[in-house]
Amino acid sequence: MSRLIRHRLRSRIVFSMLLFGTLLSALFAISALLLQDYVTDELISDTLSEEVDQYLRQLRVDPTSAEPFYSRIEGYVTRPGQAEIVPIDFRDLPSGVHQVTTANGEFRAAVRKADDFWVFLTYDVSSNQQITRQLLIAMVAVVLVFSLLSLLLGQWSAGRVMRPVSNLADRVRNMSTSTKPQPLAAHFANDEVGELAQALDHYVEQLRDRAERDQAFNADVSHELRTPLAVIIGATELLQGMQDLPEKAHPRLLRIARAARQTVDITTALLYLARAERGVTTESNARDVSAIAADVVQQYRPLLGSKPLQIATDLAVELNVIAPESVLAVTIGNLLGNAIRYSPSGTIRVISAPGRIEIQDQGPGISEADLPYVFDRHYRGADKDGNGSRVSQPGSGLGLAIVKRLASLYGWDIELKNIPAGGLSATIWFYGHS
Repeated sequence: MSRLIRHRLRSRIVFSMLLFGTLLSALFAISALLLQDYVTDELISDTLSEEVDQYLRQLRVDPTSAEPFYSRIEGYVTRPGQAEIVPIDFRDLPSGVHQVTTANGEFRAAVRKADDFWVFLTYDVSSNQQITRQLLIAMVAVVLVFSLLSLLLGQWSAGRVMRPVSNLADRVRNMSTSTKPQPLAAHFANDEVGELAQALDHYVEQLRDRAERDQAFNADVSHELRTPLAVIIGATELLQGMQDLPEKAHPRLLRIARAARQTVDITTALLYLARAERGVTTESNARDVSAIAADVVQQYRPLLGSKPLQIATDLAVELNVIAPESVLAVTIGNLLGNAIRYSPSGTIRVISAPGRIEIQDQGPGISEADLPYVFDRHYRGADKDGNGSRVSQPGSGLGLAIVKRLASLYGWDIELKNIPAGGLSATIWFYGHS
């Protein structure tokens, strides 16, 4: 929370106003105090110096002149070396004006030690010091008041300054991806925020045009691919029905038919991703994922080749999910294909359970450091022992990325975790998990 407040532009404006107001009032208060102290000291010093010089001149004209005495000023006149009548705190001071602290308070003392007379004038400035302290307290209060006013002014100013920006952010946030976004610039004045709105309108228009071109291209590609794929599937079905077909040709034709079907499923799934459409409606029927997984296993068995590897299934749990069959087949098939590719031997298990399909292999697993990134495009991590056997395997690194995007589109969860006994577990959670 503190990080959000610290980085909000509104808070920066308020803090700047508060800091500016506080520093300005503090500088004014300090300047006033220093000026008051300087003027008072200069006035007292000049007055005492003038008084003591005048009295010294008067003594030389009339030695019987009375010593000056006022309510706050006391004067002492003596001969050189005979200063017993002068208080001990002042008698040893040289000629000049001095600041003296005694048990009775603060004094300013003017001293003139001539060859014929020594003259001392003392001025009690204790009350001045008290006034200075009171003035300091008053100045601190003034600084606090001005800081509070600066805070209030900053909040008010920030509100006015940030209102157009907040309005722009709300409009951008409320843009719907399903409908054409409305222009933003028409709602703002011709200022910096208006220029930002115009730039956003231009950027959104570019993105919309690009998205439309991509959707049209993907739709065209999908349509163009379906025609030759349909020809391939039809041709293989006709060939399989021929009575004089060599025995060795049957498994090859079956592999061609399965590959064509997988290509159709992948093309359909990618088309849904490109359009960000689920391909289902409220009237769509649920699909039995266990049955689809069993069919996918049969399609992928030829990939085992000569590996000492087998696929075991436990698909007794009926699992109904509303989604296109092609999407379910591609999701399960990519995870099963990964397990076959990275398992040199052992058993791959395909298990159905309430809410999920799990594929377990006995391969090298995935490094724990790489697990968070395996769904990134083209990412090829090391196995859990730190070796590079996974990187050396053929593949584009797109399979898991496609699986993740399909799962996000349909609201499923994909979980990959290493099996302590060895291998990797890939789980598709169709109804969420804790």
